[in-house]
Order: sequence, then C-alpha cells, then structure tokens
Amino acid sequence: MKSFVKISLLCLIPIFSTAQTDPTWGYITSQQVDSLKRNVESEMNDTLRMAAYRSLGFYYQEAIPDSGLYFHEQQLALAKKLDMKLWLADAYSQTAFTLVSVGDFTKGYEYHTEATKLASDKKNESDNWRPWTFSNSKNSHEARISILAMNYQMMGNLWGFLGEQEKRKSHYLEAAKLGESINNGKVAYLSYSSFARTLPPDSQMLFQKKALNYANAARFPRVAGAYLSMATIFFNKKMYDSAYIYAHKTLLISKEENMLNALSTAYAGLSNLFYKRNQSDSCLFYANKALEVAQTSGFGDNLRFAYRRLSAAYEQKGDIDQALEFQKLSYTVNDSLKNLIIANLTRYQNFSFNEQLRLKKLDEEKTAYANKMNMLGLIVVLTGILVVAIILFRNNRQKQQANKVLETTLTNLKSTQSQLVQSEKMASLGELTAGIAHEIQNPLNFVNNFSEVNKELLTDLKDEIKKGNFDEVNAIADDVISNEEKISHHGKRADAIVKGMLQHSRAGNGKKEPTDINALCDEYLRLAYHGLRAKDKSFNATMKTDFDASIGKVNIIPQDLGRVVLNLITNAFMPSTKKQNSERGSL
Repeated sequence: MKSFVKISLLCLIPIFSTAQTDPTWGYITSQQVDSLKRNVESEMNDTLRMAAYRSLGFYYQEAIPDSGLYFHEQQLALAKKLDMKLWLADAYSQTAFTLVSVGDFTKGYEYHTEATKLASDKKNESDNWRPWTFSNSKNSHEARISILAMNYQMMGNLWGFLGEQEKRKSHYLEAAKLGESINNGKVAYLSYSSFARTLPPDSQMLFQKKALNYANAARFPRVAGAYLSMATIFFNKKMYDSAYIYAHKTLLISKEENMLNALSTAYAGLSNLFYKRNQSDSCLFYANKALEVAQTSGFGDNLRFAYRRLSAAYEQKGDIDQALEFQKLSYTVNDSLKNLIIANLTRYQNFSFNEQLRLKKLDEEKTAYANKMNMLGLIVVLTGILVVAIILFRNNRQKQQANKVLETTLTNLKSTQSQLVQSEKMASLGELTAGIAHEIQNPLNFVNNFSEVNKELLTDLKDEIKKGNFDEVNAIADDVISNEEKISHHGKRADAIVKGMLQHSRAGNGKKEPTDINALCDEYLRLAYHGLRAKDKSFNATMKTDFDASIGKVNIIPQDLGRVVLNLITNAFMPSTKKQNSERGSL
C-alpha cells in the first residue's frame, strides 16, 4: 500500500509542478488535487510530502488563500526540518505571498525578507534541489535565481498594498531582470505584467503585450491577469467589444487554472460592461456569477465588488429593495476590509518602527564591532611595526659591530700588507746589496784614484811654482781642475745610487711624480746585474739598451715601477743552469 502511495505522489508531483514552472505548463484537475490530498498524509518520504504540499499550495493560492496558506505552511515546516536551503527560501516566499493575500502584511514581510536572505546566498546552490521541482531550471543556480526573482515580484505586490509605489515598481523591474538573466519566461511575464499595472493605460498596454510575448514563448498558461488588465484598459476607453473579448479569455483561463480571484473579477467586470450597455439581465447574471466565485474563494475585494455589481444590476432592473440590500452588504464588507487594512497597516507600521530600531541597533553594533576590529587591527599593525623596528635595530647594531670588526680586520690587513710589501722591499734590497755595493765602489774608486793623482799634481805644482815655471803650473792646475770635475761626477753618481737604495726601501706614499724612466730602467738594470754577479761569479751577461731619448719624464710612482723593472730583469737574469748563462743573459 505504501509503495502505491509513493508511486501516486511521484506521478502527481510533476503535474502539479508544471502548472507553475514546466515549459509544457499542464493544468491541475480537481480529481488530481483530491487524490494528492488523500495520499500526502500517509507518505513517509518528507521530500515527496514537501513537494506535494507545495503543489497543493500553488493550486489554492489564487482560489482559496486560506487553504493555500495551510499547505505552504506545511511545506515550510518540512523544509525547516530537512534544512534544504533553496526549498526553505521557496517555502518562505510562497507562504509570504498567501499571508499577504489574507491580509497579514507584517508576517508576509518577515517571510519575504527571510526568503531574500536565503535566495541571495550563492552558498545555498546545493544538489538537493531536485530538477523535477522546477523543470525549467537546468541547475541549482537557475533555481536559486528563479526563487529570488519570484520573491521580488511578490514583494512588489506587498509594497503595492502598503502604498509604497516606488518600491513596488523597483521590485517588479528587478524581478524581470533576474528572470531574463536565466531565460525564465514565467518570471518575466509575471514581473512585466505586474509592473504594467503601475503605468498609464497606453504604457500599460505595451508592457502587457510584452509580458504576453514572454508567456507565449514559454508556453505559460496562467495569463489571466494580463488579459484582465487588457479588458479593463479597453473598458475604460469605452471599447466594449474588445473589453468583452479579453474578459472572456480571462474567464476561460481562470477556470482552467483555478484562478478564482481573476475569475470573480472577470465576472464582475462583465457585469459592469453590460450595465453600461443597459442590458440588466446579463448584468445581473454575471454579478451573481461573481458573487458565487467570491463566496467560494473568500477574497474580500471580490466579495465587495460582487455586491456592488448586484446592487447596480437590481437598481437598473428597478428593484430598489434588493439594490439597497446588496449596497448595505457592500458597505459592510468595505468597512470590514477597511478595518482589516487599518489594523494590518498599524501592525506593519509598528513592526516597521521596531524593525528600524532593530536595524539601527544592528548598525550600531556593526559599527562598534568594526571600530573594535579597526582598533585591534591598528594594535596588531603597531605591534608588528614595533617588532620589525626592534629586529631592524638589533640587526643594525649587529651590523655596526660587524662593521667595526671588519674595519679593525681591514686595518690590520692593510698594516700587514704594508709590512709584507716593506719586507719584500727589504728582502729585494738585501738581494741587491752586493750589486749596490759594487755600483757604489766604482765611483768611490774613481774618487780615491783621482784624489791621489791630484795630491801628486799639487806637489808637482808647488815645485814648479818655486822654479817659476808658470806655463807648467797652468798645465798642472788644468789637470787638477779636470780631475776635480771627475771626482764631483763620480761623487754624484754614488749619491744617486744611495738615494735610489733609500727610495727603494722606503714605504711609498703612492703619489705619482715626473720621473726619467730611461735612467730608472738603466739604474735597476745595473743593480740587478751586479747583484747576481755578486752571488754567482760565473754569471755573465751582455747588456744592451736602446732607450728612447725623446720620451722625457713620465708621471709615475718611481719606487713601484722600479720594483717591477727590478723583478723583470732579475727573472730574466736567473739562470737555470750555468751552461745557459750567456745564452739567456742578453737584454
């Protein structure tokens, strides 16, 4: 038996769902509704029961709103139990619509707000939104957008009841935009058709036609509202034939789709049309039909309108008593509706005021929280900056200490380098001592020899003076002068050698000075040669120089270049064997 019930529900649910959303847009018969109502309570699967309650709610929404509200509340309870977010958003939205229909604006607003929150959250696009629930939704994303769009459209209706016309229009247009974004013809039709009713007649006609184009393209059958609006426009333009045609289209669709609200309004409209044509029997007939449907549906506006049409019909027929009776009933319903509207508006205003206070408090809490987070963020940033500053300061101190160590090390290295260079100079000077001594010895020998010769010449000079041989005196004096010049020359030569030795051994200042590079090279050539000769008596070399006399003085560091020249010549003089002395000693 349970399997039979489940199969029945699975067969019926797609039919009921397509009445609202499937591209084929089938319709629900009263037999199918009765079958579903009988089986839904015994169904054990909560998801199937929830879908069934949703379909039943749709069926009664625009027929008997109290029944529609009951079924949507059952849908809402199961959606909460199952925690299926998109189902929950849809349940809140549909329940809100029926709450507004029965005049509970405050709770309707609350439910619409909850639906908006749920349907606006992309995280709620989950796999538990079954394709057969909204057959024209290809995926959960389209289902979410469809629910959000329908919720906006129905909120537009609520704002209309509350007299908020700008909010009403903006919600209709936002719903239409969302519907078009997912190519949902049903949403686009309902949104544009509702938006059209806020416009002047000519503009309304254009938007109703646009809405009908969407409905026709989507094969959506529940277009009674658009046809009813078209009938009203033609009626107000006194184009009664066209008004009659569209009113009859409204009757046909309303009956097929169980849209009792539109059906009662269409009957009342036809009654008014025949009243204008002075056809009292037809006027009375359609007024009675309007009352019959209004009493079934329970819509207060339909009941009031039906009573007015009956009063007008009986007045036209001359039955004043009946006319007054129905007029009184009309006033009674009107007063009841006014009281209900005033009560609901008062409740809504109180709710709105409390909501504003709540939102203000929430905003203040958000601001306080934001300020707190900003302060915490600032503290964190300042702490971070302090930590970084400490690290940088420590690193800087370490770098300074390291720099001091490096500077000390560098100073020591430079000192050591200078000492090494000086040691190298002294070492090379030591190697050249013999050569230097030889070089100094030659001019000293000349000085000594010429001094002895001059001594002898001066003795001879005295003898010749005594003899009075002045010619010989002059000749001897010339020889002495010549010898003195030679002594002076060789003395300067010895002085130059000593100065060169001192310059070679002195720590240089690194400054360049004009230097006779030919003389420098010649001097160091001789020093190297005689130094090697002093070490090795068997060493011999033929030295040939070819200096460029025009080169003049060159701006150099003489001791550095002298050391280079000395090393080059010394390396050139170094014999590998005694046999190669004369072969390698040529320069």
